[in-house]
Amino acid sequence: MKNRIVIIGAGEAGKSLAAEIRKKGIAGEIVCFVDDNREKIGVEIDGVLTEGPISDIQRIQKKYKADEALIAIPSAQRKRIKEIYDILQKGKFKRILILPGISQIIDGSAHLIQAREISTLDLLGRNPVVIPLKKTLQYLRDKRVLITGAGGSIGSELARQLLSASASRLYLFDHGENSIYEIEKELTLLQREGVGEKATIIPIIGEIQDRDFISFILKRVNADVIFNCAAYKHVPMMEVNPVQAVQNNVFGTKNLVDAAIEAGVKKFIHISTDKAVEPIGVYGATKLICEDIVLNSNGLCGEGMGCDGGTKSKTDFMIVRFGNVLGSQGSILPLFKDQILCRGHVTITHPQIMRFFMTIPEAVSLVLKTAGFGKPGSLYILDMGEPLLIKDIAEQIIKFYGLEPDIDVPIIYTGIRPGEKFMEKLWRDDEKIENTEVQRVNILIDRKGLGEKLDKLLSELRPICYFDSRRANKYRNRHLLRKILKKYIPTIERPENEPEY
Repeated sequence: MKNRIVIIGAGEAGKSLAAEIRKKGIAGEIVCFVDDNREKIGVEIDGVLTEGPISDIQRIQKKYKADEALIAIPSAQRKRIKEIYDILQKGKFKRILILPGISQIIDGSAHLIQAREISTLDLLGRNPVVIPLKKTLQYLRDKRVLITGAGGSIGSELARQLLSASASRLYLFDHGENSIYEIEKELTLLQREGVGEKATIIPIIGEIQDRDFISFILKRVNADVIFNCAAYKHVPMMEVNPVQAVQNNVFGTKNLVDAAIEAGVKKFIHISTDKAVEPIGVYGATKLICEDIVLNSNGLCGEGMGCDGGTKSKTDFMIVRFGNVLGSQGSILPLFKDQILCRGHVTITHPQIMRFFMTIPEAVSLVLKTAGFGKPGSLYILDMGEPLLIKDIAEQIIKFYGLEPDIDVPIIYTGIRPGEKFMEKLWRDDEKIENTEVQRVNILIDRKGLGEKLDKLLSELRPICYFDSRRANKYRNRHLLRKILKKYIPTIERPENEPEY
């Protein structure tokens, strides 16, 4: 028996979805549209009546015996989506689906493949800025684009949005075969269902730590643009694996930067984090060092490439820095969901801990916009809005599942973990930012980085990450690693009772 579907929203998105469902005949049967616009209520669209208002959904659902609701209002604000969701919950639908926001609906063309079950991501955070992707991505037309860390949260969303860039080739680079398999499969399905352009998608499995391979592959693929999202990112995990964090994040980025210069890549966009600002943990320290590697390389030649350090390269380097994104792999949203559904409680480190948050699609849209207008050698910071209490987010997620915080679902406080702060900053107090031509994108002025100390720092870190028989006692020495990092980055904390190796 086919699902009986109610489409919420009788606009262009709802109409195109209904037409696609009727054409394919596999998703179910459209029994009615529901809208608040009085001029649309009572009007038939291709033989399907428009009912309303949305607040009358219980009567409408009962009348049509509908078991599925599809919200097709991509321009709706988050507050309105929350109101509609609360109303639909009263209708006792088996499933509530939603289309993505307007920034991901290219030229007003909505596709059934883009619909997904509504989640807390659709109800949390501020209203995203609307960026017309088709126009924004013109600078990538007919270009070869490579994404490192393409299997991760930011990298995979970049790949989704880049489907609409008219790029000739889209290279998905990552060390995880399963994650690359999943995003390649998803992109291929999206293309088959009419989403985006017909770019050739090419998966590449590899390690940015492998200097020879990175040099080889960048020459081979002849990429015009690189979006570098590859990094180990889990703060507590990197605190207990500090040497590997440096080897992957720092020297991996160095490998990639040098190879990009050598291969003649035209544009290199590096993704950074607020944790690079006055870092106390190893992860943040690695991201601060990466920023210096990228910015110091703008207009210069990479090491070991047969040219002196003053030779101008063809590669324009820039950085986009932002805070936490909602729903990323290993972040609090999937963790809270798992805890609520499986364990019956939620854990938070401290009741006063705060973080900046932005949805992944909005962050990626702003990254893509910035890469188009940004100046070489610049660091851009996304306006994350006001920081949010993690406790408040946890309570909203608990309520999303129809439960009450501290009554149905206890909130347990576990204490601040190594490498974590109560509050992150997007720039230092002795730095400043200026607005740009793009809403919610700022440029950092007078960045306080490592400067000329970078090369010395890298030379001191190298024997800890790579075995040298002449300095064997330094290899994988955590104590020495933190001592060196603290010498160059004084905010770094050194934990007690850490093993030497």
